[in-house]
Amino acid sequence: MNVGIKRLSLLQVLEPSGGGSGRHFLDLCRAMQRRGHSVTAIYSPLRAEAAFVAELEGMGLDNVISLAMRRAPGPWDVTAWWRIRKIVAEHGPFHLIHGHSSKAGALTRLRLPGPHIPVLYTPHAFRTMDPTLGSKGRMIYGGIERLLGNWLSDRLICVSRDEYNHALSLGIPKERLRIVVNGVSAPPSGQRASIRARYGISQDALLFGFVGRLTPQKAPQRLVEAFARIAMDLPQAHLLMIGIGELAGTVGDMIKAFGLEDRAHLDGSIPGATAVDAFDVVVMPSRYEAMSYVMLEAAAGGKPLLLTEVGGARTVIEPGKNGYIVANSDDPSELAAAMTRFADSKLLRSFTAEARRRKDGYTLAGMADATEEIYFELLGHRVPNFLRTSEKVVLRSAS
Repeated sequence: MNVGIKRLSLLQVLEPSGGGSGRHFLDLCRAMQRRGHSVTAIYSPLRAEAAFVAELEGMGLDNVISLAMRRAPGPWDVTAWWRIRKIVAEHGPFHLIHGHSSKAGALTRLRLPGPHIPVLYTPHAFRTMDPTLGSKGRMIYGGIERLLGNWLSDRLICVSRDEYNHALSLGIPKERLRIVVNGVSAPPSGQRASIRARYGISQDALLFGFVGRLTPQKAPQRLVEAFARIAMDLPQAHLLMIGIGELAGTVGDMIKAFGLEDRAHLDGSIPGATAVDAFDVVVMPSRYEAMSYVMLEAAAGGKPLLLTEVGGARTVIEPGKNGYIVANSDDPSELAAAMTRFADSKLLRSFTAEARRRKDGYTLAGMADATEEIYFELLGHRVPNFLRTSEKVVLRSAS
């Protein structure tokens, strides 16, 4: 293989700025810039969180470009696509274009005839992984992913084995697929007492924690309903939910309707990672995921996990050892029953000890190494030895 290129010129494109895809985008742009590569980042201001924009603009990337991309498909996509083409012409040449999530993934992969720039796509959860998507939607979105994956994607990076298997089920060939599990920094420690005091939660209370966007995908209502079922029998239990989103009002109303204002707390004003240290158990009742950053941050923080059966859950949980996986259902019975088990202090100590033993499994360096290796592989360049570390989290074409 040719080893002439060591410094790559990369175009990274993302439509949403929140949640795991936004965190991944920031981490990857920063890692590639620190490794000496030229990085141009395109983001959409329409759903951009102020903290995301500030962090992206403060990295010292070669270019940070705001370009309006709407989540919903429509005629406006033609304008966004054409502007991306102009950015490629004006700020290139680029060795690679990397699109993140469905909208940017589609806009970066559709191209005009002419010289080809290799394109990678990281879905951060296929739309077709949503169990509430009807058969018509599954057919439409699945057909689009199959078309783009088969004909217009040079590599498709999945963030978990579950997402990889789902890509295969859509008909995307395995030779185009790679797996790179997201990497995280351990959440800050030393915050337990102050965060609990902030909400009037005693230090010996059993605190269940939720971090995430308050959206239908994350299904926060499931957790409130499950907590309401156990609250009377477990007076020492509390719930702290950290996040913002379209369901914030609904969640707040549910807490009031169940009379849980003194036991269940909703706050979108502090970083989720900061709150993790205060939790005894991290609960994620999601309807679908690919590989959630909250899962990984909780695991890196040494916290027991309670997750629905979604993508990535079995990457971070060994059921009965460091957490539980429950059915992906709107019926809160199984979730409530699993929460009740954690009231056993001996079991909670055992699960916490096991979670702490596993906490160093997923690092940012490993994620960056694995992604960088795919970049070099795609270009036909051997990965320079000085870029290799002992932390590899990549499967070349998982069999």
